[in-house]
Amino acid sequence: MDARGLAPWLADRLPAGAVIIDPVQLATYACDGLAHYKVVPAVVVLPETAEQVATVVRACAEHGVPFVARGAGTGLSGGALPHADGVLVVLSRMRDVVEVDRANQRAVVQPGVVNLQLSALTRPDGYYFAPDPSSQQVCSVGGNVAENSGGAHCLKYGFTTGHVTGLQLVTPAGELVELGGKAPDLPGYDLLGAVVGSEGTLGVATRVTVRLTRTPEAVETLLAGFPDTDSAGRAVSAVISAGVVPAAIEMMDALAIEAAEAAVHCGYPAGAGAVLIVELDGPRPEVAHQFEQVKGMCEDAGAFEIRVAADDTERALIWKGRKSAFAAVGRISPDYIVQDGVIPRTRLAEALTRIEALAGERGVRVANVFHAGDGNLHPLVLFDDAVPGEAERAEEASGAIIDLCIELGGSITGEHGVGSDKAKYMPRMFGEDDLDTMQLVRCAFDPAGIANPGKIFPTPRLCGEVPRRRTASEGAHPLVEAGLADQF
Repeated sequence: MDARGLAPWLADRLPAGAVIIDPVQLATYACDGLAHYKVVPAVVVLPETAEQVATVVRACAEHGVPFVARGAGTGLSGGALPHADGVLVVLSRMRDVVEVDRANQRAVVQPGVVNLQLSALTRPDGYYFAPDPSSQQVCSVGGNVAENSGGAHCLKYGFTTGHVTGLQLVTPAGELVELGGKAPDLPGYDLLGAVVGSEGTLGVATRVTVRLTRTPEAVETLLAGFPDTDSAGRAVSAVISAGVVPAAIEMMDALAIEAAEAAVHCGYPAGAGAVLIVELDGPRPEVAHQFEQVKGMCEDAGAFEIRVAADDTERALIWKGRKSAFAAVGRISPDYIVQDGVIPRTRLAEALTRIEALAGERGVRVANVFHAGDGNLHPLVLFDDAVPGEAERAEEASGAIIDLCIELGGSITGEHGVGSDKAKYMPRMFGEDDLDTMQLVRCAFDPAGIANPGKIFPTPRLCGEVPRRRTASEGAHPLVEAGLADQF
């Protein structure tokens, strides 16, 4: 039975309106935040409970139908790109905060709970959820788990994996299991660590136990304007080298500033070739001491204007430009690619210079917004799809930037995940043995390969299959015949 054949059976077991097969409605789920790739799913389901998710997945497992889990659809690597012959499991109706356990600094939430909603709920009692991706106003905690999301403040507080202590998971066989709990660091194999960041290839999270972080006693935020990215980069190096660990240290170049000004009128220093946003938090005396250090380092590096947020309103205004930067680029370019790569922080100046050259060689522009403290770059490659050849040149520039990150000793992704977009780059970073070992882990959870197939790995394989070129006499690969992979 295929996915369409399953739809009536699922409709009998899910709430009214929870199974979608109408072509117009299905088309609205054709992509996630990376609109460059679009696939219309065969069926969309919107379960409301973990048991309903398990029912859907068990049915898929029984009939060999691929399924893809989707949170808020804000991912930027195509990690929630649907399968044309599969079921898209949309978790947006599962948005209950099950429990807030202040005594143990934990919260238990359903996967559709919005990231910022959790912090807003717990902040009055002095806690918040630390991972803060730019999309935190709309992205879901379940999506954060799938992609191991970071954010501006992960420099000090780390990625999502450091803030999840337990999961309720529907395995690819449709079993409902518990991994971890409220206690930290349970003995045995770290299955929880394997699942967080696995991009939906090892199962579907239906309940998440997260660690709540205490609201710091003091927060200080400054905005510094520099003539260029080189001088701003010197300030970053000085801060980190001095042993200061800011909660966040973010950089935007002139083109990114132009976009932010056009979109949200953030009022950044006029004429700046780059701005730094530096935020320090912690005990009040420590923050006060380090804040003066950071201001001095920015001035020594060439900052021509420094503003200090006097209160939360001014702090929000400073962050407004940075948080809106990705979407804001739409004001200065009809199309753009959001890239995500990592380099050693000490190679920052070299990387920016070479990115500018790579873009110039291909006749496209690149706006840079990034987490400067840990070298997580987010180059935005601008292009006009209506101009013949420009999209191809932008794609080429985007790939060259990833190659540059690898060459400089970095990574093909910092926080957006591999998804569909970067699967082809995995062999440039990992050898055959590395990829085979990763596949063995996936196969241990999902031997049939039905959970989010086609993501992360460049070449879908059967469990234990040795990579090789198939001969004509062998016919199509079994995964191609099963509709779980495409062969080009």
